[in-house]
Amino acid sequence: MPDLSPPLPVLESERLRLRPLRADDVDAVFALYSSPEVTRFWSFAAWTERAQAEAWLAERIPWGPPSVYGWAMADRHDDRLIGTTALFALAGPMHRAELGYSLLPSHQGQGLATEAVRLALGHAFDVLGLARIEADVDPRNTPSCRLLEKLGFRREGLLRNRWRVGGEFADSIIFGLLRDDYAGAA
Repeated sequence: MPDLSPPLPVLESERLRLRPLRADDVDAVFALYSSPEVTRFWSFAAWTERAQAEAWLAERIPWGPPSVYGWAMADRHDDRLIGTTALFALAGPMHRAELGYSLLPSHQGQGLATEAVRLALGHAFDVLGLARIEADVDPRNTPSCRLLEKLGFRREGLLRNRWRVGGEFADSIIFGLLRDDYAGAA
């Protein structure tokens, strides 16, 4: 039976391209998730072997719409992966999804994550017709909290000891953004 799922769209901004993940992204994905700076507030510890990136890509490359929109965040000029952005846990009848993103440390602090998240949110609200996007963030991850708040997300709750990574429990702040709030902030 043929796969009737829509292909993952490519989204572009002035500096970025959100595109499907590819097997040749393996070295960049390993650099991303082997960085303790990136995974400090993530739900898994920093990777130590390239095989972890190979397995991660092998698992995720087949994922796609309509349940997951998992993009490589790439530099628009050379198409190199510099991070990831995803809409996942899409709940069709609820018109809701969760948002995730990560960015290589060498590219942080330049507004690139904000640019990528804006692209994903525009697709979520304008194309997919979603009504709500949620994000789960470690409260110690101040830059991520600021990014979400800048885009109109509201802090909706605190989940204590939600994740255990590297032998340490971590809390999560749940952020939510409604389509109407985003339209007003855009």
